Amino acid sequence: MIKLVLVDVDNTLLDFDEYVKYAMRTGFDKFGFKTYENWMYDEFCTINHGFWRAYEKGEVSYEQILSGRWNAVFEKLGIDGDGVEFEKFFKGTLFNNAILIDGAIEGLEYLAGKYLVCTATNGPMLQQKNRLSISGIDKFTAFDFISEEMGVQKPKREFFELALDTVNKFLKEREEKEIENSEVIMIGDSLSSDIGGAKNAGIKTCYYDKYNTGIKPDSADFTVSAWSEIKSIL
Repeated sequence: MIKLVLVDVDNTLLDFDEYVKYAMRTGFDKFGFKTYENWMYDEFCTINHGFWRAYEKGEVSYEQILSGRWNAVFEKLGIDGDGVEFEKFFKGTLFNNAILIDGAIEGLEYLAGKYLVCTATNGPMLQQKNRLSISGIDKFTAFDFISEEMGVQKPKREFFELALDTVNKFLKEREEKEIENSEVIMIGDSLSSDIGGAKNAGIKTCYYDKYNTGIKPDSADFTVSAWSEIKSIL
């Protein structure tokens, strides 16, 4: 029986894709770069995903993502620009930006009425906390587990263990029964950091297929492509 639901943030609750397109469109205009075209977003995704996969494996630091990704994107796009300066614009705009995925708030409201709900996200603490606040997500969560604050990132087993330890310490102080790994489920869009990490920690998984590809990975216990489908499994 599920008692605790962990939920990823970017591209599961908040639409990071739409934000990136907005930031590239407005940022390229602000810095006098070539006009943004939709294909440029695909190039960003390829490079950005590469950096984050390396981060998940411990091959690069978060600081190296910030100093390197936009320079790599600009090189690919043939843009003569300062990637570090653009990163400051990108992160500054992201700090106060929270585009909700359709049905996310309704889904959280439903889950919070039945389970203990917490977010589980890789990223900078202050940025993520502010986005969770302005979006209204934090109204439904008991804890927000953020990699920078925790000192460890998904998909490392320690991330999930620390999250569960924190929840159980909270329950123990309230003289409530502690939660076992088998009573936890992780909902997220990343097969590596969310699904793979949680599975390795002995936690059930629900893959959020944001792009409705129809893929049902063997590594996930459940797959949904819309928040409205959550009620059918939880």
